[in-house]
Amino acid sequence: MYLGIDLGTSAVKTVLVDGAQRVIASESRPLTTTSPLPGYFEQDPAQWIDATFATLDALKATHASELAAVEGIGLSGQMHGATLLDASARPLRPCILWNDGRSAAECQVLERRWPALRAISGNKAMPGFTAPKLLWIATHEPEIFAATKLVLLPKAYLRLVLSGEAIEDVSDASGSLWLDAARRDWSDAALAATGLSRGHMPRLVEGCAPATTLRGELARRWGMTRQPVIAGGAGDNPAGAVGIGAIRPGTAFVSLGTSGALLAPTSRIAANPDRAVHTFCHAIPDMWIQAGAILSAASCLAWVARLFGATEAELLAPLGLRPQAPSAVSFLPYLAGERTPHDDPAVRGMLDGLSHGTDRGSIVQAVLEGVAFALADCRDALADAGIAMTEADAIGGGSRSRFWLSVLANVLNVPIHRFAGGETGAALGAARLGRLAVTGEAIAAVCTRPQRIETFEPDAGLVDAYAERLPAWRELYRPRH
Repeated sequence: MYLGIDLGTSAVKTVLVDGAQRVIASESRPLTTTSPLPGYFEQDPAQWIDATFATLDALKATHASELAAVEGIGLSGQMHGATLLDASARPLRPCILWNDGRSAAECQVLERRWPALRAISGNKAMPGFTAPKLLWIATHEPEIFAATKLVLLPKAYLRLVLSGEAIEDVSDASGSLWLDAARRDWSDAALAATGLSRGHMPRLVEGCAPATTLRGELARRWGMTRQPVIAGGAGDNPAGAVGIGAIRPGTAFVSLGTSGALLAPTSRIAANPDRAVHTFCHAIPDMWIQAGAILSAASCLAWVARLFGATEAELLAPLGLRPQAPSAVSFLPYLAGERTPHDDPAVRGMLDGLSHGTDRGSIVQAVLEGVAFALADCRDALADAGIAMTEADAIGGGSRSRFWLSVLANVLNVPIHRFAGGETGAALGAARLGRLAVTGEAIAAVCTRPQRIETFEPDAGLVDAYAERLPAWRELYRPRH
């Protein structure tokens, strides 16, 4: 048996997977985010631990014998968050999250200090990444910076609590800007540019490698017969790729989680930092992932549900299974700023084209289309790096909506495939990495593609209609910096 633990932004999801890769049980516990100032987003790391332990306690209550047989654990996590620890490994402040935009000025400082940043990391300095956050801390909270002895990404902090060791995998480390993406190792020059050294960093491993073991007292708490191996694990999107078998070039996929992304595994680095394409090491050796990322995807649907005082299901049901035509309303999904292609933490969302005849359905459809148009921007940025997509698999909570996937197929003009359980792809991918760390099996034998249950084909008329709308939608963007 294997456990996959996905430390997301809105929840911790834990799945229990057997040797036939069937999800035997799953548990989820919600997380909350605070926003002390506009554009600031933080979480208390204690939440992550409480939520994770709650999922495992619940699994013990319902599946004690299966949990007892767990041999390997894989971790997946929200990327980029800055978790700062003191000499006693206690958090010094709340974690600054991936969607936090406060460090825009520090990004410019970092690129001036380290001109090789884009060439070595494969990325441009953007506020979401970890390194600029540390420059912000050094400037605005110098006493915290001085007390910082260890900087961890969220899932590495969870691993520290579970195992007692500070270890990170190279895929998650790629999103820090401190990693030499080609060498898959920390860059001393990058660390020096932020006043840090390797002594502040966790040990690096590959995602499918054995990293450590679960603490003995925790294994006993959950009734496990042995101390399971904990794998290197992965950032949430690389873990999602492992969960759907996207481990080779030519297997593009779209993630519709709290944030969104269009991602393509590659056997070489195909960076395009000028258009804010992200370069990450994959969770498996000798592979990378190129990604266009948007800061708000399924969170846009959650926002409009709050606005109307309805559930997301209640908003989606009247739309049916597929659009008949584009909405008369346009929506910019920049509720927390944007990454690809704009790198603009200050931009905000917009509804355009409202009239007396506008109804709830028109607005909801516009929100879904706005996210799809933003992903079309990501598609074009990836194309500029030589990555062309002919089809895509969908993962994340948003992949449950047939209407949304139909919109995506028509906006992107490629078939979109849906899997059963696609919303748990990252947790399943983490479990697969946990298995590989234990068994040493061939990666391709474990990271197989799950069965596609539905394919959404582009409709020629709708493809043309959305293609006509896209230029006008892009004209709505106005930089605010």
